[in-house]
Amino acid sequence: MADSKPQFIRLTGHRAFTQRLVLATLSGKPIHITKIRSTSPTNPGLAPHEVSFLRLLEAVTNGSVIDVSYSGTTLAYQPGLITGSVPGAGTFLSNDLIEHTIPANNTRGITYFLLPLALLAPFSKAHMNVRFSGPGVITSSTNAPGDLSIDTFRTAILPLYGLFGIPPARIELRVLSRSCPGSGGKGGGGVVELRFASQVRLPKTLHLNRKPGRIRRIRGVAYCTGVSASHNNRMITSARGVLNQLVSDVHVAAQYDPAPLVQEKGSTMKKKIGIGFGLSLVAESSAEGVIYAADVVAPPEGGVVPEDVGTRCAYQLLEVIAQGGCVSAAAAPTVLTLMAMGSEDVGRVRLGRDVLGREETIGLARDLKAFGAASWGIRDADKDEDEATGELIVSVKGVGNIGRKVA
Repeated sequence: MADSKPQFIRLTGHRAFTQRLVLATLSGKPIHITKIRSTSPTNPGLAPHEVSFLRLLEAVTNGSVIDVSYSGTTLAYQPGLITGSVPGAGTFLSNDLIEHTIPANNTRGITYFLLPLALLAPFSKAHMNVRFSGPGVITSSTNAPGDLSIDTFRTAILPLYGLFGIPPARIELRVLSRSCPGSGGKGGGGVVELRFASQVRLPKTLHLNRKPGRIRRIRGVAYCTGVSASHNNRMITSARGVLNQLVSDVHVAAQYDPAPLVQEKGSTMKKKIGIGFGLSLVAESSAEGVIYAADVVAPPEGGVVPEDVGTRCAYQLLEVIAQGGCVSAAAAPTVLTLMAMGSEDVGRVRLGRDVLGREETIGLARDLKAFGAASWGIRDADKDEDEATGELIVSVKGVGNIGRKVA
């Protein structure tokens, strides 16, 4: 008699936690992760944001089995069907909107949850409508983990889905309340709603191996919560002082929000949290689909003036552009994952050497291989061109079997 036990893919460590769970869900293959911070003397096992993501994953799928050891250092996950906003295990505000509450001890930005959720949404049975709320929602970027801000996610990540035949017009992202990291990088109190109504059978094969072109315009958002609105103007002025020397078409919007009020635990009093300010910049190229982005937020402990934030963000954007390629480091995991989940054809994308050589990109290639995807092909882009750029063409073959799982 054949063994009916599922064959787990065995991995170790907490690196790329959400990435591995997303690949397991898309491929339908169970995963077993061990040694999750097992050497940490103070905080072994799963972190609060990882536990919160597991609860989110359980809410948007049907039939998933999650088994965590007593110490939290071992996780077994058997994926179910991606159902989206079909009533199930999640808490529903209405018939089609899942409410996910993030705890106050969360230290990751909201894009830690939105990036993997957006990768699952195109393959969902129904629309993926989720509202994130609670004292731990941070809509700004984060310095230590390096999460993107909600503005960069909206302007630099979501438009890339259109390259795969997933219409961005049917993807709506609402920021109902903004927030920045609080004391110790924890807490925020923001409210964000994602409505993803673009479901597809398979993403289109991507061919983005042309020259990235020249930067034609720069857009951005300066935001502040609970501080003087003049911080926005100071950040914008300092950023324009750097960028206007290179590009004439620079426009940065200013967004001011009051600090969120969150009720203190065990008390009827409310306190202001999520106070801070930051800047998100996006550069658009003359080549279609080529976008670069940069994010800087003031640290929770203070000591940084708005002028420094604006200047740092401008120079950071120039560094991202200088890395070359058609896809920035922030967007590379999303693009490469969608390419691997596409039809059984070879897609090509042009990347800078620094982008391809990042630990996150190499780790993604290894994880895709572990889940049955083909290895990438890499060649110099300079072979077909007169000008030496040092960029690379990465060829990715799609697995072609996403969405064939039946409920």
